[in-house]
Amino acid sequence: MRLRYKPWAKEKIEQHPQYVPAHPESLKGKWHEAFQKDQPLHIEVGTGKGQFITGMAKANPDINYIGIELYDSVIVAALDRLIEADLPNLKLLNVNAAELDKYFTKNDVDRVYLNFSDPWPKSRHEKRRLTYKDFLKLYENILVDGGEIHFKTDNQGLFEYSLKSFSAYGLLLTYLSLDFHKSGYEGNIMTEYEQKFSEQGQRIYRCEVKYQNVK
Repeated sequence: MRLRYKPWAKEKIEQHPQYVPAHPESLKGKWHEAFQKDQPLHIEVGTGKGQFITGMAKANPDINYIGIELYDSVIVAALDRLIEADLPNLKLLNVNAAELDKYFTKNDVDRVYLNFSDPWPKSRHEKRRLTYKDFLKLYENILVDGGEIHFKTDNQGLFEYSLKSFSAYGLLLTYLSLDFHKSGYEGNIMTEYEQKFSEQGQRIYRCEVKYQNVK
């Protein structure tokens, strides 16, 4: 993804701590305090411009959501969506996903969404893939027992790699589609990339996996 630098983005983010907590590490283990209601928490790692996470929060008011995005020039677009919608069950975090354990602890999160993550196709970059074993361990450390990962991508290579990674880690595959938009699945919320790729006729891959807590 080629980023357009927005020098004003950081200041705008800082002006809206009610939507993007300024010190998220202080909420570790007590995220229920950040929301109006104490209810299940789902996070999206790599939320981009926020189309998916905003749509999910609108559709599911009985679930709290957090969209996580490293780049302030990107997350500011998600912030604009959130400001307009003013959803009480959605927050954004402008942090590095590799440091999730700084902001969450065991049992904080019920579900992790990974949507159209960077495939990092070169072998030397394997550790950067969000479905690499180290990331799977990171998610396990913040999820409830039996927590889930829901994964969508247009990249066949990344999908195949991820299925192998999930299996090697001992995750239970509970849903699989090799052509998701022809699967008849109801209630799908599309990301910006998903909408673009589907309009081009590209196949979308999706799976759901669950931690079995046997480690």
